[in-house]
Amino acid sequence: MILPIVAYGEPVLRKQAKQIDADYPKLSELIDNMWDTMYNAHGVGLAAPQVGLPIRLFLVDTTPFSDDEDLSPEEQKALNGFKKVFINANIEEEEGEEWDFNEGCLSIPDVREDVKRKPTITITYLDEDFNSHTETYDGLLARVIQHEYDHIEGILFTDKLSSLKKRLLKSRLDKISKGKIKVDYKMRFPNLKKSR
Repeated sequence: MILPIVAYGEPVLRKQAKQIDADYPKLSELIDNMWDTMYNAHGVGLAAPQVGLPIRLFLVDTTPFSDDEDLSPEEQKALNGFKKVFINANIEEEEGEEWDFNEGCLSIPDVREDVKRKPTITITYLDEDFNSHTETYDGLLARVIQHEYDHIEGILFTDKLSSLKKRLLKSRLDKISKGKIKVDYKMRFPNLKKSR
């Protein structure tokens, strides 16, 4: 089932999400619905706060990036078929020299900006079967994970922009929060009663 994606301005996007356990109600159904929602919106990642739930859950499928001809064959291979669920994730370490990459977000449609992030991360998380993992990722893979991880920490990519960029974007962000934007996927706006 496709869920509405909450738009910029919804308070849930600013909450630090809570850990869950294996007894979380209808978890596998929620994960299936989040995959459906993400693919319907042509995303490569989706976090639970983006569907209105303040829990530490996000998922990533970077396969669409694997066709990017600007990437090295090694990076294309790493991105192709990378599909994972991250529960109760914690980034243990971020290393390297920050690099810029143009990011967007399903909760902030039609806004794309260069964001600086460190290239290598080590993350601990549980998979959908609640098996524990500690893994290290780099490059674009690390970036997608960092972006989704920020969502469960209540951080949006626009928070990482300069104060000048934030001021320039303010009116566009206000329009998004008021639902004055056209999107081709289901969204819920904070200042409107219904999703559309």
